[in-house]
Amino acid sequence: MNTQTINDLIKKGGDNDTAITGSGQTPLNYGALRKLVHRTVSSLRKMGVNRNDRVAIVLPNGPEMAATFISVAAGATAAPLNPNYRREEFSFYLQDLNARVLLVEKGSESEAIHVAHSLNVPVHEILVSEGAPAGMFRVSGFDEENENQLLKDQDYATSSDIALVLHTSGTTSRPKIVPLTQANICNSAINISSSLDLSIEDRCLNIMPLFHIHGLIAAVLSTLSAGASIYCSSGFNALQVFKWFSSEEPTWFTAVPTMHQAILSRANRNSDILEKMKLRLIRSSSSSLAPQVMAQLEETFHCPVIEAYGMTEAAHQMASNPLPPSIRKPGSVGLAAGPEIRIMDDKGNFLSSETEGEIVIRGSNVTNGYENNPTANSDAFVNGWFRTGDQGVIDGDGYLSITGRLKEIINRGGEKISPREVDEVLLDHPQVNQVVTFGFPHEKLGEEVGVAIVLDEDAKINENEIRDFASERLSDFKVPRKVIFIDEIPKGATGKMQRIGLHKKLGL
Repeated sequence: MNTQTINDLIKKGGDNDTAITGSGQTPLNYGALRKLVHRTVSSLRKMGVNRNDRVAIVLPNGPEMAATFISVAAGATAAPLNPNYRREEFSFYLQDLNARVLLVEKGSESEAIHVAHSLNVPVHEILVSEGAPAGMFRVSGFDEENENQLLKDQDYATSSDIALVLHTSGTTSRPKIVPLTQANICNSAINISSSLDLSIEDRCLNIMPLFHIHGLIAAVLSTLSAGASIYCSSGFNALQVFKWFSSEEPTWFTAVPTMHQAILSRANRNSDILEKMKLRLIRSSSSSLAPQVMAQLEETFHCPVIEAYGMTEAAHQMASNPLPPSIRKPGSVGLAAGPEIRIMDDKGNFLSSETEGEIVIRGSNVTNGYENNPTANSDAFVNGWFRTGDQGVIDGDGYLSITGRLKEIINRGGEKISPREVDEVLLDHPQVNQVVTFGFPHEKLGEEVGVAIVLDEDAKINENEIRDFASERLSDFKVPRKVIFIDEIPKGATGKMQRIGLHKKLGL
């Protein structure tokens, strides 16, 4: 079957096969999920929401958020927003999206509701009946009879309709709207499922936020495209994750490196659970995984760690390391696993293997362009290829390595320094647990190198010892001039480390 829409994507699982599970709830099977999608699309049509209309969703992580995303995106355009946004942020996003409706949980006191009322955007609650299966809901104001309402094929979205809109992070500029079609996100989900060889026997544990492309596509949609099941947690919690490992017995999970490090920090306290676990694989994406962390994960969980490369504009996955017996290369994000990938110079010329340049992509999962932003599109696309903004190199075997984010490269008096290179050197220090390298302003050089470090418990080391360690392994101009010891690395809403602007947060 040529799966180009969410309505097609959820057809693989059998009626009685488990689709979604949640804490203390009975599972939602695929038959019930398909009925839920039908009923929700009927409700949307009754409230005047049509294909390509934007439906803002402000819900906490969990099975209802996953099911709401799937059901809305099957017939309209889902616009999930971070529930922790402030009033000013909700005002910006709801207006920028031109949201037709806002969906919130029952009893919600979200600032988004006040903003929606001020903008005359209708607000509906997601209602969950007592004892309902995980993810099953009704939209307030609409009754059960929608389930029996006949829908025409044209009521469901087509492959070229916009299924999902997300904003770029906007760390250096105003956030841009990324519209992703049904075909974009379904192709990406199937690419991920294929990379991981997912089957109906698999069980995913989702700990990623579901207002972000990683959780929505790599966890939820890839699972459903394989007819497999997914446990939707309430969000990442290092104190809870081993309980979920024990109770849900997942075969895999996907996360960002900071989450993997937090999980590793609690592994030695949960050796009894580790002994019983039967993970088939662990996936890592959204930022670079240090080879040291990859090795520690594989040693701890006795399964392969698959590092992949993704971004919102590609509906997540672009490259992935393959499963055994194929070769996984630590420090590499693997082989092209969806779109075509090339390396380009700043004049638009393709570069040969082993030559560093900008990573560019094109393919069926890549956005057609930012919304209402011709300037950004002219910068982002070169002859049909999307410029990722990442610097990288493809080796002779076709494996891609990311050498830095072009905007994150530190320019110290004309010398270009990749923060990741410094990170990986310092992670080899036996007393260093986590590190993030960043640039900070310097009067004469323009930028200087700084690092923020989280030490292991009971570590006793000072700034000079860190610099001495670095100077034995790095050229002098790469050695950090400022070393700051902190208890926790500052992270963004999706759990990723944030290098850009970090010097301001640290008072430099």
